[in-house]
Amino acid sequence: MLETLNPQPQDKILQLIAMYRDDPRTTKIDLGVGVYKDATGLTPVMRAVKTAEKMLWETETTKTYTGLAGEPAYNAAMVSMILGEGYADRAASVATPGGTGAIRQALELIQLANPKATVWLSNPTWPNHPSIIKYLGMPMAEYRYFDAATRGIDFAGLMDGLGKVRAGDAVLLHGCCHNPTGANLSMDQWRQVVALLAKIGAVPFVDLAYQGFGDGLEEDAEATRLVAASFPEVLIAASCSKNFGIYRERTGVLIALTQPDRKAVVQGNLNFLNRQNYSFPPDHGARLVTMILQDDALRADWKSELEEVRLNMLSLRQSLADALRRATNSDRFDFVATHRGMFSRLGLSEAQVNVLREQHGIYMVGDSRINIAGLNARTVPILAAAIASVAG
Repeated sequence: MLETLNPQPQDKILQLIAMYRDDPRTTKIDLGVGVYKDATGLTPVMRAVKTAEKMLWETETTKTYTGLAGEPAYNAAMVSMILGEGYADRAASVATPGGTGAIRQALELIQLANPKATVWLSNPTWPNHPSIIKYLGMPMAEYRYFDAATRGIDFAGLMDGLGKVRAGDAVLLHGCCHNPTGANLSMDQWRQVVALLAKIGAVPFVDLAYQGFGDGLEEDAEATRLVAASFPEVLIAASCSKNFGIYRERTGVLIALTQPDRKAVVQGNLNFLNRQNYSFPPDHGARLVTMILQDDALRADWKSELEEVRLNMLSLRQSLADALRRATNSDRFDFVATHRGMFSRLGLSEAQVNVLREQHGIYMVGDSRINIAGLNARTVPILAAAIASVAG
C-alpha cells in the first residue's frame, strides 16, 4: 500500500529552518521561524509559567484524562481573556492542540455544518491556512489585502473582494498582527468590514494567534470583540503559543459563538470533532494558562512580561526602520515601524531574498517576510546594510 504514496511538497518555513541549521557560518541570522527570541537568541520560559509549573508539580495528583472539550476552567478563562464577560450563554468551546488544531477543528465544523460554504482568505495569509483547506477539499477563495507598493493594506481591493462573498460563506480574518504582512486594519476599517459582512450574512472566522504582541492585550482583542458583538455566529481560533511562550505545549482553543438555544448542539459537535481527531486535548499547557489567568499575582506578572516582549518588538521595529532609512537614504522602509506583531513583509523579490541568504547568511521566507523578534541590537545594522546592498 505505502508504495503508492507520492512525495508531498515540503513546508517552505520548515525547509528554511533546516537550511539555517545546516549553514556553518557563525554570522548567520534566522528571521524565518515564527517564534519570539530575546536579545540572546533564546525563546525564554516566562516567569509566570515557571512559577505555575512548580505549583502544578507540587499539587497535581493525577494524569487522567480531562473531558473531550478540555478543562472547563481553561475554556472559560480563554473566552473571558479574548472576549470579556457576557458570552457564557453563547460560547461553545474546546481546547485544541495549539492554534493550528483550533483552525483545523473550525474548518471541519464549517464542513460539517455547510459543505458548500466557501472559505475566504486574505491574500496573502499564513500558508498553512490554504494548505489545510485544500487537504480537506473545501471550496476556497481569496480577497485582496496587501498593497505591495506601499506595504500597507489595499483597503479598496479588500472591500471589493469581500463584496463577492455569499451568505453562509466563512471569511477568515486575522484578529491582530497579520501574518505574514504585519499590516493591520484600523478600527474604522474593521467597522466597515463588519458592516459589509453582516449585510451579506457571512460567518466570520477569526484567527487570533498573537493577542498581546501588537498594541496590548486588551487592544489586540478589540477587533475580535467587535466581530463577536456584531454577528449571531462567529468562529474564533486562538493560540497560547506566543503570548504565553508555551509553543511546544500545543495549547489552543476554538470558540464557536452561536444563539443560546443552539449552544448545546454546537458544543456537542465540537466534542464530536475532538473525539474523531485526537479524543482528549493536551492539558499541561492549558492548565498552566488557567492557573495564570485565575491567580491575580501570576496574571499580573505574566501581563508585565508580555508587555516587555511587545515593547521589545516595537523597539526593534523602530530601530530597523531608522537603520534602513540611513542605509538606503530613503523612507522606503519606514512602514516597518508602523506594522505590528512579529512579522513584516519587506517587498523584496525572491531573487533578492536568495542573495541575502547565500551571500550574507540572512534567512527569511521567500516572500521577504521577516520575524522582527529574530533581531537584536547587534544584528539590526547588519540586516539594514545587507538589505540596502540588494535593494538598489
